[in-house]
Amino acid sequence: MDYKDLRKEYLKHRLDPASLHADPMIQFKLWFDEALQAKVDEPNAMVCASVSAEGKPSSRYVLLKELKEDQFIFFTNYHSRKGIELFETKFCSLVFYWRELERQIRIEGIAEKCSAAYSDEYFNSRPHGSKLSSIVSPQSSKIESKEYLESELKRISGMDASEIKRPEHWGGIGIRANYIEFWQGRQDRFHDRVCYTKTESGAWEISLLAP
Repeated sequence: MDYKDLRKEYLKHRLDPASLHADPMIQFKLWFDEALQAKVDEPNAMVCASVSAEGKPSSRYVLLKELKEDQFIFFTNYHSRKGIELFETKFCSLVFYWRELERQIRIEGIAEKCSAAYSDEYFNSRPHGSKLSSIVSPQSSKIESKEYLESELKRISGMDASEIKRPEHWGGIGIRANYIEFWQGRQDRFHDRVCYTKTESGAWEISLLAP
């Protein structure tokens, strides 16, 4: 089958602008709850796109861990490619796609580093093995072999839990949203799209977009 022959009709839902909450963060939570009820696989998985100082984009999946005011928060190695790019240019976009509901949410915003205390709190709540991986892995850097990392992991695996501290280069990043778009797939590609744009006053302006 040719790629051009791959097609799917979206028939499950429609998006009524009149039913949307005036606050997009609350609307996001409503849709997220529906994704949980629909048993969407990893509903908190989101594509995170960053851009380098040279204007080169890169993207990858990360996991949403908390919503805080108008921030979407995830955790990562600050020395990774995404960490470096997010702090260099500050610009970021996020995308959630929930196939089971035929829905997509696009977010644009500015990256901000979370406080050390906040990152410590989350790090200390992680499973033991995840903590060790965060300490050992120089994320995004070239390595001589996976065996080397495994040997380093084994070397520190015997550490007492009280000895394991969050590395300073690992922690939370909050994407402070200034644009949020809700997309609902519809039949014949006549999709429903509604976006919220933050104005200079801090209020959210709601607009309809063509499919």
